[in-house]
Amino acid sequence: MEGLVRRVEGFGGALGGLREGLEIGREEGRVPSRRMVVGNLRQVEGAAGYFLRLGREWEGLERGAREAAGACREFADYLRGLAGVAEDRDGVGRERYELGVRNHLGARLDLVEVYEKGWEELAEVKRDLRGTAAEILPGASLPEVRAELDRRYRIRTGRPFLDWIQGLADKAIEELDGVHFDIPAPLRRIECTVPPSGEGILYLAPSEDLSRPGRVYYGVQGEETPTWTVPAIMFHEGVPGHHLQLGATVLEPSLNRFQRIASELHPGWGEGWGLYAERLMDELGHYPDPAYRFGMLDGGRLLRTVRVVLDIGLHLGLRIPDHAGFHPGERWTRDLAVAFLRAHSPEPDEVVAWEVDRYLGLPAQAISYRLGEQVWLDGREAARARHGAAFDLKEFHAAALRLGPMGLDLLASELARL
Repeated sequence: MEGLVRRVEGFGGALGGLREGLEIGREEGRVPSRRMVVGNLRQVEGAAGYFLRLGREWEGLERGAREAAGACREFADYLRGLAGVAEDRDGVGRERYELGVRNHLGARLDLVEVYEKGWEELAEVKRDLRGTAAEILPGASLPEVRAELDRRYRIRTGRPFLDWIQGLADKAIEELDGVHFDIPAPLRRIECTVPPSGEGILYLAPSEDLSRPGRVYYGVQGEETPTWTVPAIMFHEGVPGHHLQLGATVLEPSLNRFQRIASELHPGWGEGWGLYAERLMDELGHYPDPAYRFGMLDGGRLLRTVRVVLDIGLHLGLRIPDHAGFHPGERWTRDLAVAFLRAHSPEPDEVVAWEVDRYLGLPAQAISYRLGEQVWLDGREAARARHGAAFDLKEFHAAALRLGPMGLDLLASELARL
């Protein structure tokens, strides 16, 4: 509770620092797009009400919550003024996007080459997805397969669902430990629960002193929950994904404290491993039911590949290739990006639009999953080629996880030494 009080009381200072940074950019002629300013204005207005509710519900937070709400209202007034001088453009351009790549991936990339290769990979993923769909419901479209799986694969929300995902987590640990990974005793437990907000899916690493285990927060709505996408998500968030990666980082004695607790600063390293974990479980045969493999492809791999072409193309204003089958020859715009993502996602229109706006506000973060995964895959296959018959997957995983969090260029050079 003490930590929560400190965070709430420090919120106004955090907004003050953000405002200072925005003012420096404004003086230098670098103003966010109007869409980003207005979007954040709506969020900060909502946050003011959230803090007031928090103060009413939690004893000891009353004063801090009132101050935080007041800071939100002041920041909202500032953003209204900023919106008047903001630009209508959406993409940030090559120079700023390359800075985003350095920030989120810790790498230097030939962005045009990555963009072109992304289109090739997208075609491959779609072929694989259609092939898996044909195993489930021959002759059906992808929306028809999704609807059929929603009907067939369901479980009651609440305790039945939490017990089911807990079983998935426990089974993955049991089957992988000692075979493809050596899982330390403190990491052989994952706590599956509902996030405080009731929404969202995320993983929280165990505390430094291990008094709190690693947790997968899985928020769902409605009386029943479709389950065909869930195994891949649990492999990503749990074992062999973030729980194993971040938990091993917390436990690694060769790392300093900053490395052990600040791994979220390296999305390419972290989210790349999460996506690698989904693929690894496919390679190891842990999607025996085509429905769950379809969920892995449709729920994760397709989206992460779409993000590569969409994010780079949108921010750099590139042309859509003639072979894309989608507005060939046109340059990316926000509206085209929404339409493209909608064509590849079953999510509601408002979620799709929000997702594109998130990409616009975090240049290059969206590509960290797929490009991070590729570094892990390339490092593994290079090690396999170097060692030949002596290659041991478990030993490779152990040595790779001991490296700790880092940018992708450094990770690639370190993996090349294993």
